[in-house]
Amino acid sequence: MKKTYVFLLLLVGFHSYGQKISPTEKKIIDHVKANAVQTEKLLEQVVNINSGTLNHEGVKQVGQIFRKEFDDMGFTTEWVSLPDSLNRAGHLVAYRKGKKGKKLFLIGHLDTVFEKSMPFTPFIRLNDSTATGQGVNDMKGGDVMVIAALKALHAQKLLDDTSITIYFTGDEESSGKPTSISRKDFIDCARQSDIALAYETAVSFNIAATARRGSSGWELITTGKTGHSSGLFSQNMGYGAIYEAARILDEFREALSSEKYLTFNPGVISGGTEVNYDPALAKGEAVGKTNIIAQKVMVTGDLRFISEVQKENARTKMREIVGKHLNGTNAEIKFSDGIPAMEPTEANADLLKVLNQVSMDLNMGEVKAGDPGSRGAGDISYIAQYVPCLDGLGASGKGAHAPGETINLKEFPALTQRTALLIYRLTQ
Repeated sequence: MKKTYVFLLLLVGFHSYGQKISPTEKKIIDHVKANAVQTEKLLEQVVNINSGTLNHEGVKQVGQIFRKEFDDMGFTTEWVSLPDSLNRAGHLVAYRKGKKGKKLFLIGHLDTVFEKSMPFTPFIRLNDSTATGQGVNDMKGGDVMVIAALKALHAQKLLDDTSITIYFTGDEESSGKPTSISRKDFIDCARQSDIALAYETAVSFNIAATARRGSSGWELITTGKTGHSSGLFSQNMGYGAIYEAARILDEFREALSSEKYLTFNPGVISGGTEVNYDPALAKGEAVGKTNIIAQKVMVTGDLRFISEVQKENARTKMREIVGKHLNGTNAEIKFSDGIPAMEPTEANADLLKVLNQVSMDLNMGEVKAGDPGSRGAGDISYIAQYVPCLDGLGASGKGAHAPGETINLKEFPALTQRTALLIYRLTQ
């Protein structure tokens, strides 16, 4: 059950702040400013280590650097190993337990989409406001923000008697399967907390995510009678597998494409007399001739949704469409679960109000909820059903997941100040 009661207390407690920053909060801000150069050096250090999801050594190396930072602040740290069968490096966890304030769960990830086999882009300052590098905003920038914010609190002894867990996963970009194993400890830790904050890339300085769409998969297989193409459309031969697949995909589009936040993308399609698809390689092969009616089609795709209800309703409608069949054909569809949705809730909206108050007190402007359709699924979605949460609190920049990914160095210190005060207020 979501802990919505937390926010009534928070909002009443923070009403008196108005536009005033306390002397203690001023010291926190000053620490972030004074240590901006050291913070950037830490970011450069970890960006210059390749930590693609499958580069276990690189992921662990970044984890070790961050682990020392947490150790130095008095956190208890652990490396959560995963079974060899998952082919993933594991996760870094740092925590401290106390009785003061709310129990926080701070989320980041150590891995990037840039594998060791890809061309490497190091940390390079392009000018006084922009730097580039692999994972610089997604999400090593967010990870470093968390550390810098906590350092500012630690310097004022404000972490004493707080309850904070930092969970940096090693496989967010490509989670180990099954996620019932790779995310089990992650979920168990989160359920012991009151609030979750995730530091994925900030879409905009004044936007935070109170909801994110979930992601799941589907596979459509259609079959038909094969034979000479001159018999196509006849009562005896029917329409063939490709026309059946085309009918189904177009009816999906007609019936569901206008529904807000729902998408169902056919990513790969293979059709002919012989068809194979290897999901591990994301590669399909087909053999056929123009004068032979296609016997089989395989289509794989993803389904994105804002809630479990929307997901299940879409699956029901898709099954109905698949079950109609053109003459001489057959079809079946299978669904596979992936990452659940971070559904928009009142508790998340109330937490956004707390962040907004911090931002207004810092004269940084109003923070509004972002469009859930603008973000993909993320680690926070695994725990959104258990605790109120916000995402998109990390570094701002452009081009995530692509060569030339950048971070906005002008906004980086301000975002760090904001998150430091947010953590402080939530834990007091």
